Amino acid sequence: MKVERFAGRTPELKLEEYFVGRIKGSGLFEDRFGTVRRTFTFTMDGRMEGNTLILKEDFLYDDGERKERVWRLTRSGAGTWEGRADDVVGIGLGRGAGNAFQLTYVLKLPVSGSEWEVRFDDWLFRLDDETVLNRANVYRWGVWIGQVITTMRKLPEG
Repeated sequence: MKVERFAGRTPELKLEEYFVGRIKGSGLFEDRFGTVRRTFTFTMDGRMEGNTLILKEDFLYDDGERKERVWRLTRSGAGTWEGRADDVVGIGLGRGAGNAFQLTYVLKLPVSGSEWEVRFDDWLFRLDDETVLNRANVYRWGVWIGQVITTMRKLPEG
């Protein structure tokens, strides 16, 4: 898919608007055989600092594990962003158009006492004023190992 295909679709997904404030969501990881391996809930708190969107994500997994990630997404051009987080290798690259946004990055993922570097190809789609659907294909050594699917809702301010 090419993100340009979504130009003009509404409601528009503007990161600096949708992700400022509090978001609540849930999701799952499904392996390449169709087995749901893990489910989770999360909250995100976002704020703008100059040209950078700071997103603090707090995850709670079905096995009780908790994980925090802080993204720093900086606008790098018209519709383009660069993303950084402590467990991201290098820089994530993002592009948006219309109601869609794609972010690709390599994540350091702890697995059974070791650390894997996996590539994420994240696609976010704004479905209505409050709801974003996210689908991320996950690859290791260029081989598709599964997908993460999440839904998130922007909470009212106040």
